Amino acid sequence: MQCIVVGAGLLGLTSAWFLRQRGMEVTVVEQAPGPGLGTSFANGGMLHASQAGPWNEPGVLWQALRMLGREDSALLIRPRVLPSMLPWAWQFLRHSKPVRYHANVARNARLAAYSLRVLHEEIAPLGLPFEQAARGTMKIYRTPAELDAAATAAQRCREWGVRYDVLDAPGVAALEPALADIVAQLSGGVHFPDDVSGDAHMFCRALADAGREAGIRFEYEARATRVVLQHGRVHGVEVDGEMLPAEHCVLAAGAHCAALTRPLGLRVPLQPVKGYSLTLPLRDWPLAPRTPVIDEHFHAAVCPLGARLRVAGTAEFTGFDERLTPSRIENLYTLVKRVYPAGAERIERREAVEWAGFRPMSPDGVGIMGPTPIPGLHLNTGHGHLGWTMAMGAGKLVADALAGRAADLALDDYALARFRA
Repeated sequence: MQCIVVGAGLLGLTSAWFLRQRGMEVTVVEQAPGPGLGTSFANGGMLHASQAGPWNEPGVLWQALRMLGREDSALLIRPRVLPSMLPWAWQFLRHSKPVRYHANVARNARLAAYSLRVLHEEIAPLGLPFEQAARGTMKIYRTPAELDAAATAAQRCREWGVRYDVLDAPGVAALEPALADIVAQLSGGVHFPDDVSGDAHMFCRALADAGREAGIRFEYEARATRVVLQHGRVHGVEVDGEMLPAEHCVLAAGAHCAALTRPLGLRVPLQPVKGYSLTLPLRDWPLAPRTPVIDEHFHAAVCPLGARLRVAGTAEFTGFDERLTPSRIENLYTLVKRVYPAGAERIERREAVEWAGFRPMSPDGVGIMGPTPIPGLHLNTGHGHLGWTMAMGAGKLVADALAGRAADLALDDYALARFRA
């Protein structure tokens, strides 16, 4: 069988890899000149089953209202895009009700734990170079109330087999000596030892190379403009005016999947959520960070990637506006000063890589995967800020479903059909 995968980011490449492993003839179509140059290029770097919670936690409406108009806020909605996103926003708020929210956390946690298992058991043996580290992740807290709430929330992680340790402030500094300068400002932290980290772009390049050797065909600088149907099922994909025939198509083009399905009468509820990152060299730092850290007070994360530090955070609803807003970038430089004041003095901004990408976000914060009502058309998108975490598991599940194999997780909880229920 022939299958076209649209998108050469994390979700597209893992889908293509596992499809090829199942004997499919696979072509990957990507509008960029290489793999992993879109949303997967410079994400937060962490693969963590511990952070399975969607962004629409109970009370998110009041949080968003308090942040309205603040350029330093973790969540920013540009007024000009609000009218177009109202139906999606209504669903987003609907899923913030405690019962729905906790059900969606559980769905994400199951998929994340499965994905990390696939990483260790099936991807690690490939020996792909991507700055992988297994020091876990640590969330730090600056007030006793924040730490108490985090310790209570962490107990739920045990239900999904996620280990954790609650640390006092000295314990935080012992685990990550680079935080010693701010230990007096901390109440403590929670360490999740089974989380891992790595460079998603490096992973994409390495997996694409392995895929090419395995027989996957790649078409770069090729824009998929239309999914072609014949007798109601997939017949191929129109790419730059030419039709590439295929019996199956997996759309893994992030938030752009919605535009590709709309002409087919298929509504995929996605919003592009713009996230920013900095990548900084660590060579001159007096004490280089070793452990990925999430600062819950400032809603941002820092992740060592070999000799570099990735700083990521903020969510901005601004459509597909690719411009780097200076104030949002400045927020990340400020975060580095607050977390690593000694290291921040060594930052040379001319050496920093400033970046923004569009996370594809579903209204319930859970990925959209598997077959659609159109025979032959499949989805792998909507994982939001958890795309790196979910990539291995989601790619395998989609490939298994397409190939007619029994899947390790039921796809019903992740199917597009749930939005019609």
